Amino acid sequence: MSRLLHVDSGPYAPPAPARELTAVSADGARLHVEVHGPESAPPVVLAHGWTCSTAFWAAQIRDLAADHRVIAYDQRGHGRSPANPTCSADALADDLEAVLEATLAPGEQAVIAGHSMGGMTVMAASGRAAFRAHAAAVLLCSTGSSQLVAASTVVPMRAGRVRTWLTRRILGSRAPLGPVTPLARRILKYGTMGPGSAPHMIEACARIVHACPRTVRHSWSQVLDLLDLDHGVRELDVPVAVIVGTADRLTPPTHARALAAALPRCTGIAELPGIGHMTPVEAPELVTGTIRDLVRTHIQVVSEESA
Repeated sequence: MSRLLHVDSGPYAPPAPARELTAVSADGARLHVEVHGPESAPPVVLAHGWTCSTAFWAAQIRDLAADHRVIAYDQRGHGRSPANPTCSADALADDLEAVLEATLAPGEQAVIAGHSMGGMTVMAASGRAAFRAHAAAVLLCSTGSSQLVAASTVVPMRAGRVRTWLTRRILGSRAPLGPVTPLARRILKYGTMGPGSAPHMIEACARIVHACPRTVRHSWSQVLDLLDLDHGVRELDVPVAVIVGTADRLTPPTHARALAAALPRCTGIAELPGIGHMTPVEAPELVTGTIRDLVRTHIQVVSEESA
């Protein structure tokens, strides 16, 4: 099965980038990077989540690239970035730093949006010099900083040790996902999307998730199981908007509320009724609009102050 499997038509078909490059992380990991839109436009950096790829941001890229420079990259082992034996929160931070340094001019600032593990990447990098030099503002979509397995509601039972054990077994499974079948779509919709998700949204997400190699999926599930980035939230001292779906089973709204309470400069939290974990796909206009608002407000302010 191709690792690059994704839909090839409709709003979630990945647009062709203006250019592509490879960023090299601190440990030598090579990261596939795409740049869309005018080179002189204000920059936006997109970090996708666990089992996804740059294709996950297709709707945002297509809209924003008209008047933004959109930089999207594949996390290590995902999409077109080769697998690497090192899987850790520090590696995620190293990778984001490498992408920022490879695509932005010295002192140039961008809005950085992270979904799920991409949001955790931002939290992991919050104290890094390159992140602080380049981050004007942040969007955290459907993410959390700790206790990810214990708080998940994928298993429909009371919270506790049994639910946590079952959730850990499900999310950490080494089993291949196989082809995208009607049953596979139903399972993915239940676990990751809201009840009202349209079929074309489910199809797009299923193809992206099923393209992730099972060894990569398993390795990163172990990292997420033990993740604790609460300190990174407190160090994320830039304007941050938070988005979550009320039907998110993987990172329920309790995570978003905790983030909003702990962030030094939270600009607001949006809880989207009936939306699941895949917010950029399920609510593309709202996610894109929030990114645009952050650029309009904070990139311009930074430019004026430095003029």
